Amino acid sequence: MQFFAYLLYSSFMKFIAQENGRLDSAIVGQDDQFSRSKIQKLIKNGFVTVNAKMIKKTAFILEAGDSVNFDETKLHEHTESADIDSIDMHLEVLFEDDAVMVINKPSGISVHPGHSMDATEKTLLSGIRFLFEEKGIPFSADAVLVHRLDKPTTGCICVAKNYNSYIDLQKQFQKRTVKKFYLAIVAGVPEHATATIDAPIGRNATDRTKMSALKTSTSREALTTYHVLDHVHDASLVRCDLHTGRTHQIRVHLSSIGHPILGDDAYFSQKSTSLTKQYAVANLCLHAEQIIFTSPADNSEHTVEAPLPETFLHTKKALDLL
Repeated sequence: MQFFAYLLYSSFMKFIAQENGRLDSAIVGQDDQFSRSKIQKLIKNGFVTVNAKMIKKTAFILEAGDSVNFDETKLHEHTESADIDSIDMHLEVLFEDDAVMVINKPSGISVHPGHSMDATEKTLLSGIRFLFEEKGIPFSADAVLVHRLDKPTTGCICVAKNYNSYIDLQKQFQKRTVKKFYLAIVAGVPEHATATIDAPIGRNATDRTKMSALKTSTSREALTTYHVLDHVHDASLVRCDLHTGRTHQIRVHLSSIGHPILGDDAYFSQKSTSLTKQYAVANLCLHAEQIIFTSPADNSEHTVEAPLPETFLHTKKALDLL
């Protein structure tokens, strides 16, 4: 079954059915990283519309020309709260008011469960639940994570403390008024000290766990601006301004211009692999350094920064980067 998909907002997707078929199968066909059972649960919970009408029947039959709209964020995040254990992960809270927490995410922790994960693997949601319970805040797994970071990425991640704040912050991300800046150490020295990478990103055709910078009917607009802060012969420290929020965006974009991030075991080159070994790089050198958003609590703009983790500092020092 073939479908044409295009971007609506940063987290909302819409596609037009080209032939008749089941609704759940059609959505799975948009991105096969999601299990049919999860899609069915989301449909039953009212997160999908067909021709602007909410549909809760998983076996609903689409007709050619039907317009399907669904919230991609919910596809990633919909999780039963009862399935999330409360675990003290000793998470560092960088900012907090009545509406928002910004947490310094450690490396090696997925932010939420995925269908390909081991059932025993714990996620950041468990640590967030512990913080909420400690502070007496009601916890709902579906209304805390406003955005995501890759498992190996460290730094600022924004957490909503209630449903109204979640909706407000989601709208800010959709309108792209939230600013996110990342630090990365990459192999080699980019030709241009400052540049914007404008390359759509879609799922890799041969490895569905990875993304690729390519233009297809299902790829999505992706924009990253980088600035070289310092460089040596072999490597560079760059700051990235993320204009869109695609899966693995910075990693894919920097790799696509020939400068993969050190410590990346998915998007790498012979040079980045060599440097990763030579300098004993322990983790992905990608850090969500800063986030700027408007808090629903006071309607004021806040800038939050996360300190660099020790592994990143070690690599930076080993390479003699500022």
